[in-house]
Amino acid sequence: MATSWVLAVDLGTSGLKVGAVSEDGVLLSVFHADLTTTFTDDGGVEQDTDSWWVGVRAGAAHALASGADPAALAAVAITGQYGSTVPVGPAGDAVGPCLVWADDRGARWSRAAFGGPAAGYRPSIVAPWIRHTGGLPSPNGADPSGHALYLRYGRPELHAAAALLMEPVDFLGLRFTGVAAATPASAVGSWLTDNRPGAPLGYVPKLVRLARRDPAKLPPLRPSGSILGGIDPRASAELGLPEGVPVLGGVPDLHAAYVGSGAVEDFRAHVAISTSAWVSCALPFKKTDVFHQIASVPGVRPGQYLMINNHETAGACLQWVRDGVLRTPGGHGSDWQPSYDDLVALAAESPPGAGGVVFTPWLKGERSPVDDRNLRAGFLNVSLDTDQADLVRAVLEGVAYNLRWLLEAADSFAKRRLDPLRVLGGGAQSDLWCQIHADVTGRRVERIASPAHAQLRGVALLALVGLGRLTLPETADRVPLDTTFAPDPAAKAGYEPQYRAFASAYGRLKGWYRSLNG
Repeated sequence: MATSWVLAVDLGTSGLKVGAVSEDGVLLSVFHADLTTTFTDDGGVEQDTDSWWVGVRAGAAHALASGADPAALAAVAITGQYGSTVPVGPAGDAVGPCLVWADDRGARWSRAAFGGPAAGYRPSIVAPWIRHTGGLPSPNGADPSGHALYLRYGRPELHAAAALLMEPVDFLGLRFTGVAAATPASAVGSWLTDNRPGAPLGYVPKLVRLARRDPAKLPPLRPSGSILGGIDPRASAELGLPEGVPVLGGVPDLHAAYVGSGAVEDFRAHVAISTSAWVSCALPFKKTDVFHQIASVPGVRPGQYLMINNHETAGACLQWVRDGVLRTPGGHGSDWQPSYDDLVALAAESPPGAGGVVFTPWLKGERSPVDDRNLRAGFLNVSLDTDQADLVRAVLEGVAYNLRWLLEAADSFAKRRLDPLRVLGGGAQSDLWCQIHADVTGRRVERIASPAHAQLRGVALLALVGLGRLTLPETADRVPLDTTFAPDPAAKAGYEPQYRAFASAYGRLKGWYRSLNG
């Protein structure tokens, strides 16, 4: 009998992955397509949604060519970036580019709607938002509410052409099924759903008004983890997959990573080192820390919440060093560009502490544990003795310092020390980077097998839970561990002075960055 499998789609910020995942969690095939992101001078960050579907078609073809039997396809599962916005026309097609989560062109309208002196917010709006949702739209504009305000006031013709403003995972669900809907999980970035324990499914009308959102452009809601619909005839013909196969409602990469980490018990933490980064765990309570931009959001089962926060740039910092700093223009239109393995090998030539250099990884501002769009990255304490190896190692260490900064706030949020840490994401493939995280944080780091594909495995297992084929605790047995990295006490002690300098950098530099970028 053919192996039952799930077609898993992971729409990341820098690339799209499509995997065939067996019912026991084995990755049967993985296809990757790079995505082009356009940055505009006014703070825009956009992607072409047509390129997503091109990647999905190629990924489905790759799965079938790798031996996956279409007759044994159990489900389609979708995860990926969230806090992004696709304007969708009445026919179900995008009428404009996706505004990616980092797009902050709506900042001036968001500040007018939400801004004030209480941790950046107007005091009168904080209580109703925290009570119902656990979080608030950002006054800095880099979220779906800011995107909607930008479209409404900055691009009124595009706003008028859109019947719905949808999250990317929901838009892909629409392409598969013809059904336009969101879930409390996929809509979390808008902070408009009632997330209180036992609350009925729905948007909160008062918050929709306060956010100045058009309620007609909000997708209908379905329960998280439910079946959105079956593969429709159009998608079936394009993908070569059977009609009617159930497609589960999309979930953010946070939820897929939680299941894909195998750490599904309450207070068992995982860390993602991807384009961005975060630390999360399941929690049995709803809570918000406005000052550090940490909240708990609806999880993958009733009564459960997941800690949510975000570092704006993590793996993106290493990509920036590779593409923007170390790439060497070559003759005849060709460039020399080091691979990521080259970068890690180069960093290993520098001793812990990177020759005294400290890197602040705030290339696009920061979101947690401070929400400050004015921050920028920098190399501090550079001298004539600093070389390329020191600079690259400083980037790896700076991302780890940033994580420790966030972890200290996360520990307080969870009311306990989060140790050990399951680690996943593309950055977790590096032994050196995992060891640096262990040494800087002083915590045991457990790397799962195939960490770069954790979300593919996680969302596939989550789909099987939705179909009733697995329970959530059973998914942990299908996530094998690869290697454990124990903190080296001597290395940790050596990092302490630089971490203290890093932790003080924000307070010392925020006014300076505000004067340059505010």
